[in-house]
Amino acid sequence: MTKKIRNLVIIAVVAVFAVIVAANCFTIVDAGHTGVVVTLGKVNEGVLQEGMHLKAPFVQKVVKIDNRIVKLEVDTEAFSKDLQTVATTLAINYRVDTSKSYSIYKNIGADYENVLVAPAVNEVLKAITAQYTAEESVTNRALISDGLIQGLNEKLNNIGLYITDVNIINFDFSDAFITAIEEKQVAQQQLLKAETEKQTAITNAEAQAETTRIKAEAEADANNKIKASLNEDIIRSKFYEKWNGELPQAMGSDSIITSIDGGSAE
Repeated sequence: MTKKIRNLVIIAVVAVFAVIVAANCFTIVDAGHTGVVVTLGKVNEGVLQEGMHLKAPFVQKVVKIDNRIVKLEVDTEAFSKDLQTVATTLAINYRVDTSKSYSIYKNIGADYENVLVAPAVNEVLKAITAQYTAEESVTNRALISDGLIQGLNEKLNNIGLYITDVNIINFDFSDAFITAIEEKQVAQQQLLKAETEKQTAITNAEAQAETTRIKAEAEADANNKIKASLNEDIIRSKFYEKWNGELPQAMGSDSIITSIDGGSAE
């Protein structure tokens, strides 16, 4: 009975070992990943593509590298052209070139994001931020994003890392600088309002002057037309219409000139 139990235990152990060995003979590479084969600590050239693959049990291991677009968020500080401290939060989208997965793992390791990508982001951002004043950094976010994409790709493409997009989530400045910007904006708004009011006053004055000029010209033109229409016959006719039939009298120191009945006196 004891011998039989011992045999059963041996069979069970062998079966478990066989299952473990069989399980270690296969590996599955998930979609969007590549597998880097490491044989007794040595990284093999080339990578395993998606799907199931055979490997030497206990001798080889397969490290999965994510080749999909990965998002990395980085918080960093840099100095602007006018020596303001610019605290920046960036969202970096990048991917690993499938053909270079093994070389990245071999030369950098699995933590390539913290070892390589994040420091490169800090370095390139500092170089770009130094080209703009703090205020210009806010108004040129798109240019800074484009500059980061270009600068990071120049540094990382040869290694096998590709930056696909950079989003500036936030720019933050000191309280004193923010207050100065707000005061400047208020002053600009007040100046714009004053200039608008001045221009409106000038426009209204010019319009009033033009109206007065047109009215004066119209009155002068009307008077000229009336004057031109008053000839000698019309004047005489108007005179007789208003005459009461009496002749005017004029008296001098020497004599009486005329009278109504036509007589004369000395």
